Amino acid sequence: MSDDLLKWRSEFPILDKTVYLISHSLGAMPRATYDQLHEYAEVWATRGVRAWAEGWWDMPVTVGDEIARIIGADPGTVVMHQNVSICESLVLSCLEPTPERNKIIYSELNFPSVMYVYEAHARDGRIRIETVKSDDGITVPLERLLAAIDETTLLVPFSHVLFKSAFLQNARAIIERAHEVGALVVLDTYQSAGTVPFSVKELNADFATGGSVKWLCGGPGAGYLYVRPDLQTKLQPKTTGWMAHEQPFAFDTELHYAPNITRFLHGSPAIPALYAAQSGYKIINTIGVDKIREKNMRQTNYLIDLALEAGFGVTSPRDPDQRGGTITVAHEHAAAIAKELIRREFIIDYRPGAGVRISPHFYTTDEELELVIAEMKKIAESNAYREHEAAGAAF
Repeated sequence: MSDDLLKWRSEFPILDKTVYLISHSLGAMPRATYDQLHEYAEVWATRGVRAWAEGWWDMPVTVGDEIARIIGADPGTVVMHQNVSICESLVLSCLEPTPERNKIIYSELNFPSVMYVYEAHARDGRIRIETVKSDDGITVPLERLLAAIDETTLLVPFSHVLFKSAFLQNARAIIERAHEVGALVVLDTYQSAGTVPFSVKELNADFATGGSVKWLCGGPGAGYLYVRPDLQTKLQPKTTGWMAHEQPFAFDTELHYAPNITRFLHGSPAIPALYAAQSGYKIINTIGVDKIREKNMRQTNYLIDLALEAGFGVTSPRDPDQRGGTITVAHEHAAAIAKELIRREFIIDYRPGAGVRISPHFYTTDEELELVIAEMKKIAESNAYREHEAAGAAF
């Protein structure tokens, strides 16, 4: 089958040496990132402190505008942060729980780091958390989640795509229900941005957050936060710093929030990470998420067929319209098999209660999918995994 997206393979050095199927965890580094990081070093070396006024200070917004194109947001509505935990904390710091409205709703399949943020804030008793249960460890029943969102709900932080199973949640229904009862939502797009087409504007999301590590091929340290335009002048984050000030270089001792998206910044940004991230965004925007999704749906269907034919289980939804870009393959010794696969340069990972996570991206060949399942079968049948049986989660 002709696949014009494979022309991008030459832009990713690691693909020359490994079968790289872990874009759900760390996307392959674009070759252009070498140049981006060299440019950062050159600017620092030659311009010194002047670099702040010549672009560095604006990068949380200008780089955020590149993300905005990917997630269907307007320019000036996305700012860059280090990670999602900071973004979730910053959003929560904008809100004032009351005895009548103090409930946080999320599912038990939410990403644990996000749960930690809310659990820590709940210790003072001002907010309470309600966790929606999953029946199968793969999906979250939509009606159960919607029923939990009531007039006492303050915030609903939920994953667009679940990290363990790749189950694609109905973001529109969740957001509409939250708004119906006067609650706000934080849409976690970490596992969807760059592989599932969506628009935060069309969904009417209040906030959206994610990172560049995975499908965006932007590396670590470049998280992002979208804030709906009408909320940008209404909310006053308590997680803050001088970049949120309307005149940061006035060094005023009293905080006066900026009247735009920059009020959702805080301290000085991680400039090297922002340089590194841009080459991945440019590629994603050049290809278009629609094309990436079309290929991913075809390849994940193929991967499921290969896994089932080889005798493995699959703990991701079979319906491609109900899943993101990852297929999780189950086996009794999945953790140990994952360790042996990595030793053999098949780069995947394992998650407890799920299995081996495998993610084709736009640069993946069909042959690589065939190779990884064939190698898993060899490892399982030969008991080559046994030396790794005490293994836990990889990466």
